[in-house]
Amino acid sequence: MIRLEKFTIAKDTEKMSSINRTIRFKPEVFDEIQQLHQATGVSFNKICAQCIEYALKHLDDDSISEEEDGYHG
Repeated sequence: MIRLEKFTIAKDTEKMSSINRTIRFKPEVFDEIQQLHQATGVSFNKICAQCIEYALKHLDDDSISEEEDGYHG
């Protein structure tokens, strides 16, 4: 069994450079991120970015196939 390191929300105040992109969330995911924002004071966008960075860092490369879901890297 593979054990991932625990995800923690970084509360740094460093401004990050960004690219605007619209994404959609399931309502329950949106609500959970909003609750994390309220509990930590970390912006909604920074929490989303940290979650995505964590997921990409821990992505199982064997699960990626160009034939699946039109993934093109």
